[in-house]
Amino acid sequence: GLLEKTRLYLIKKLLPRLEDRKKYHQDFASSTSLHGVHNIVQRQSKTRRVLWLLVVMGSLAIVIWQICNRFIYYFSWPTTTSVYVQYMENVEFPAVTFCNLNRFQARAVTNLQIIFFLWSIVSGVHQKNTLQDHFSQELNKFLLGNQNFSIKEFTREHGFYLNSSTLLECEFFGKPCYPEDFEHVFTEYGNCFTFNHNDLPKRRVSVSGRGLSLLFDVKQEQFTDDPSLGYTDAGITYVIHSPKELPRFEGLGLSTPVGMHAQVAIRQLKTIIQEYPWGECKPDIKLQHHKTYSTFGCLRECKARYIQDWCGCLPFILPGNGTECDIQKFYTCVYPAIYEIELEGLCTVGTHNSTCPVPCEETDYPTTVTYSSFAGEKAIRFISAKLKKTPEYIRQNLVHIDIKYNDLSYKTTQQQKALTVAELLADVGGQLGLFCGASMITIIELLEYIFTNFCWMCIFLLLKAPEMPQWNLPSQEQPTHKEEKKGIQEC
Repeated sequence: GLLEKTRLYLIKKLLPRLEDRKKYHQDFASSTSLHGVHNIVQRQSKTRRVLWLLVVMGSLAIVIWQICNRFIYYFSWPTTTSVYVQYMENVEFPAVTFCNLNRFQARAVTNLQIIFFLWSIVSGVHQKNTLQDHFSQELNKFLLGNQNFSIKEFTREHGFYLNSSTLLECEFFGKPCYPEDFEHVFTEYGNCFTFNHNDLPKRRVSVSGRGLSLLFDVKQEQFTDDPSLGYTDAGITYVIHSPKELPRFEGLGLSTPVGMHAQVAIRQLKTIIQEYPWGECKPDIKLQHHKTYSTFGCLRECKARYIQDWCGCLPFILPGNGTECDIQKFYTCVYPAIYEIELEGLCTVGTHNSTCPVPCEETDYPTTVTYSSFAGEKAIRFISAKLKKTPEYIRQNLVHIDIKYNDLSYKTTQQQKALTVAELLADVGGQLGLFCGASMITIIELLEYIFTNFCWMCIFLLLKAPEMPQWNLPSQEQPTHKEEKKGIQEC
């Protein structure tokens, strides 16, 4: 049968004789590049054979222990952090967003508390404010009488503005700049203006100690905030950020009060974080409405998605293409939705499995700020005559800000893999070579030896298989039993 033919073929062609198999084992032990094995076979003294056997087995045990340790260390995803400073001939200047601490023009606000409270609800998209019950009745009356009221348009028209009367002086690297060089943007401070925004060609400085110099007039008599809601300061608040990113004031904003001269020295700090599992960043994550990924931009989009789903509209200070929320929606839906998002932690930041993990690369601008009074007595008289303003007005309304690089360099903090695949293979090869004298060739020899013995074992199992029963199938030329019986009956 077929099984018998297979047996004969395996015996004749594939299965060596017992003497040949013994000779194959002997030759492998004598010629393998795994050090020490041939000493176990070729030594005449049994004592030396035993000693060499102990040496080889001990070396193998140490190699296995060391290799296991290296793999355990590799799969713990270790990292190292390197910091280096690179000096350059010129450095890209960051974007700077300026806002007035007083958001609205007092003459345009008929009910200060209501308008400020409405803005508190709107800016609550970024920073949640506690709803005060004593405003509820007044707010309901205001909404009934102003159903078409738009806080966005009101802020744009009656918030802080930037022109030649509020920006008295502007100079960048020795050249004048103008209000047209600033881009309008909405933040939690209302109307804000960004210098060196992403749409303009990149500005660079080539000399340290020079940069952007501005003189603002905050016009306290025109702009005011409600002290009962916590707005008690007067001056300019600003944030220094990458031109590719949005301004984020929460925790990062700097403020300069009126009558002061702020000198801001900045440095550029680049941070590079490894992707998961070594670090916490996810390089494949993209934002829908921002070109560059940032946790702040991701949080804005996350909140926008939830508010869009729950309220069917979008606050104007959040990105998206949905219908703009009116004041009634802000009051009845958006504000509770923001509270719910923060309470349940629907938009989280930080780790790789959070909603908004850290970016793989980001640029920050650490600052050192020093202040002095603006200005001395002689300077006050000179500026007073130049601007035709009283010394008291200058002390109560003018803010001078200088922003410059401390030096033309940037510091890079880079997270790196402590053990790469190449280094892991080098460690494993070093351990094998040190204790066993093994290499990649040795591993191939061992694999060939194991595969050959495995094939022989399979052949032995096939030879010991039970014999296949023989079936005598009827030939087409011979009549079957039924045909014979039928023929007899016919006969």
